[in-house]
Amino acid sequence: MKRRETLRGLLRYLKPHLPVFILAILCALAVVAGQLLSPFFAGKAIDCIHAGGIDWGPLKNHLIAIGISSAAAMIFQWILAVLSNRIAYRVLSALRKDAFKKVEKLPLKYIDNRPYGDVASVIVSDAETVSEGLLLGFTQLFTGIVTIAGVLGIMLAIRWEIALVVFCITPLSFFVARFIARRTFKSYRAQVEARADESAFADEMIAGLKVVKAFGREKKNEQIFSEKNEALRKTSLKAVFFSSTTNPSTRFVNALVYAAVVLAGGYFVISTAGMGVPFTVGGLTTFLQYANQYTKPFNEISEVVAEFQSALASAGRILTLIGEKEEPSDEHLPSLGRAQGAVKAEDVAFSYDPERELIKHFDLDVAPGMRVAIVGPTGCGKTTFIGLLMRFYDVDEGAIYVDGHDVRSITRASLRENIGMVLQETWLKTATVRENLTMGRPDCTEEEMIAAAKAAKAHSFILRLPKGYDTLLGEEGVLSEGQKQLLCIARVMLCRPPMLILDEATSNIDTRTEKLVQEAFAALMKGRTSFIVAHRLSTVQNADLILVMKDGKIIERGRHADLLAEGGFYKELYYAQFAK
Repeated sequence: MKRRETLRGLLRYLKPHLPVFILAILCALAVVAGQLLSPFFAGKAIDCIHAGGIDWGPLKNHLIAIGISSAAAMIFQWILAVLSNRIAYRVLSALRKDAFKKVEKLPLKYIDNRPYGDVASVIVSDAETVSEGLLLGFTQLFTGIVTIAGVLGIMLAIRWEIALVVFCITPLSFFVARFIARRTFKSYRAQVEARADESAFADEMIAGLKVVKAFGREKKNEQIFSEKNEALRKTSLKAVFFSSTTNPSTRFVNALVYAAVVLAGGYFVISTAGMGVPFTVGGLTTFLQYANQYTKPFNEISEVVAEFQSALASAGRILTLIGEKEEPSDEHLPSLGRAQGAVKAEDVAFSYDPERELIKHFDLDVAPGMRVAIVGPTGCGKTTFIGLLMRFYDVDEGAIYVDGHDVRSITRASLRENIGMVLQETWLKTATVRENLTMGRPDCTEEEMIAAAKAAKAHSFILRLPKGYDTLLGEEGVLSEGQKQLLCIARVMLCRPPMLILDEATSNIDTRTEKLVQEAFAALMKGRTSFIVAHRLSTVQNADLILVMKDGKIIERGRHADLLAEGGFYKELYYAQFAK
């Protein structure tokens, strides 16, 4: 995303906080006014001290004025900080909320093509960088610009000749800041991307540490991480180099301004001595203080510029995510209602990559209540068909019907409410056992929950947990993979949906427990349309229909005994697992 588009996007998030932002600007003006008045009264106070003595009355008044203006500047500075933080963190909250909401609405293809760690880095780290560097910098930039303009105006009123000298040197500061800012933005954008890449890799490796150790990939991963870390080091060094040159460069220009004021002011003090309107030592002191106030914002702005560029780069990433194309809304479509369970697929074709076909010419007709098993080698399209049935993806060609309705013509929510899924990969949230079990039916009774847990053979081990059903998973309860899968099975049994999908649902369970769970599944599947995806053919022998897939096509279909009698590919699969 280009810098201009990024700024426009951020301004949209600032718009709801416009009243607070205007109040912050007024406070910034009050701060600048207080800071600009102090040097004026300080110069007047110095002029009260002269060869003839000290004018105590006026001196006292000027000192009181200095105290009041300084105190006012301090109070408004505090209010400004409070308002700035309020705006910054509310915008940060809105950015993160919209980014997370967007992730939930994005098609699965978007997530499939990106590391999870990269997406998480955008929501957490990049949003934080925006609030710290960009939004807080807005006020500092505004205060600095107003200070520069105000000081320049006062200097012109006091002694326009000296102000003209200052004004002539000023463009040099803008040139230096602009020159460095362009290079800093590119460097920080590269740094943000390199950091996200490294974070995503680290997140993936930590999550899959068991697999890494099992395959002895530690050294290889260390090498890959070192390469990514070196890339981040180089981009960070380059970004820091350019950003660190800003402050010394502007300080050099500021020193030139100060020197010019000293020389020109000293000349006018000497040359106007004895005239009607002399340029006094107090006036020169005031001018020097204003020169410092004039140059100080350039230093502050130069410090903000580095954070500003980093924040812009991060803002570009998070706004790009928020601007991604969502999965088409289906709120206008009718609801499926309670499904009977008839499923039909007509000449379905689908591929993740347009250049590589996966499922093609897929036809299927399932009556309500049938138990359909889908078997075949890894990568043949079994789980992909399940994803199409659930509308995690839409077919490229053909159509899938549930109770005569094209799944694309009904809402996804109503379709998925009718289907219970138990996957090979378990998913439990950090919550109590009770909350995990009742996720699909929060209004169920205690008796129904316990009955489902007993049916899934999970009740006994739940009772052995520290607090039983109120045990907080992830902290108080450490479960095996098999126990986690039993909880997922119990969750589906509690919902009792009209259709079931079991994708290697008993893969992590021991043989004895599997037999018991299969009996529970048999009771649960009675009268319900069920799709069973399995590699272990012992779990599909009682299916009403077995689909044998290979290379995205159904090559055989029938019951277990009939397929064995045919002596085809199913028989090869079966005898590869069981001796004759």
